[in-house]
Amino acid sequence: MTSSPRQISPLTIALAGMIALATAMGIGRFAFTPVMPMMLHDGVINLLGASWLATANYIGYLFGALICTFQPLIWRRFPSLPQVGASSWVRAGLVATALLTLGMSLNLPGIWPLLRFLAGVASAFVFLFTSGWCLGQLARHGASGLGGVMYAGPGAGIMLSGLMCSGMVALQWHAATAWVILGVMASILTSIVWRTFHASNEKPIDPIAAAVPSAAAGVVPAKVRASRSQMLVLALAYGLAGLGYIVTATFLPVIARQALPGSPFLDMFWPMLGLGVMVGALLSTRVPLTGDLRYLLAGCYFIQALSIGISLWSPTLPGFVIGSFVLGIPFTALTFFAMQEVRRLRPDTATSYMGLLTAVYGVGQIAGPPMVAVMLRRTATVEAGFTLSLEIAAGALVLGALIYLWMTRMWPMNPERPRRAA
Repeated sequence: MTSSPRQISPLTIALAGMIALATAMGIGRFAFTPVMPMMLHDGVINLLGASWLATANYIGYLFGALICTFQPLIWRRFPSLPQVGASSWVRAGLVATALLTLGMSLNLPGIWPLLRFLAGVASAFVFLFTSGWCLGQLARHGASGLGGVMYAGPGAGIMLSGLMCSGMVALQWHAATAWVILGVMASILTSIVWRTFHASNEKPIDPIAAAVPSAAAGVVPAKVRASRSQMLVLALAYGLAGLGYIVTATFLPVIARQALPGSPFLDMFWPMLGLGVMVGALLSTRVPLTGDLRYLLAGCYFIQALSIGISLWSPTLPGFVIGSFVLGIPFTALTFFAMQEVRRLRPDTATSYMGLLTAVYGVGQIAGPPMVAVMLRRTATVEAGFTLSLEIAAGALVLGALIYLWMTRMWPMNPERPRRAA
């Protein structure tokens, strides 16, 4: 993966994208989940503090996504600003991810929220600009189908960080050591793809618009421009997914420890979620996009709600293993389908509405950890607090699925049937 940009193969591009997303998302964004039990054991944070550290990261991701969304507008408004290409942003984001991860090893808890916030910003930059750069390169090679390989990256990173932390827990290492090792791993992965993300002869791009296939890729634009009310309802339903999965995804290892104290398999549930994310990302590229994607979105939500229900109904080793795997399957797929739906409904202003969906999704994520903190304070036991939080999360996903199904009746795809006006 070290040849010049004119010589690299489509597979190399896809693998570089996968490694970049594994670094920024699997380590920079989600590694906090498997490290959190170690930090709790070391006594450097409590559950309330963990909730706020997670929230800081989600706020940073939202902030970074909004910056990326409005970057083309900023460049047009301030033409004197330096023109920075997508691959340069990817490089900068990966370097920041490694440094911020290493920074979490410092015994300076006062700056940890800032470090987690900045890690969220960096992960958003890497995710959006890697998507835009790699998918653009793959399209020029006529190999857009390899995009599914790239989107397996977050799952691969989750598996990698989860397995590494599982080994460190078994060896009774401290959380600070875990952050150092993960930071070094992020540095190594960054060095592997450094020359693949080459900035020569590159122009700044709109990362979100570039990251979503056009009508030529099978997305048929709506003949009638969708109303604002329809787009707002779509954004609301998408935001419920942010709240729905985040409780389980953030607190899974802690929940498992409460339900299965002393089990030797406690740290395997997070890697299982990563495996599910990888499988779902690859499967989503095989799904025909010719029908109504809102049915697929509803299905993704029901699957994630089912995964939470499995963990609630059977807080056992098999229940957590199956629930973790199933929770991960729709993780990337529902984002892929939702962005395709935006492209269909508002092809002329897709970027702004993709930004709206990303923002609302981020708000849902931000609301999750504080909600858990409130539930833990208001219930008699930690177990009861987590159970109530999981029930609320599953309910949010079911509500989101029902909204999508309602939208198929209110605003059908059939162009012969009229859409409601804004």
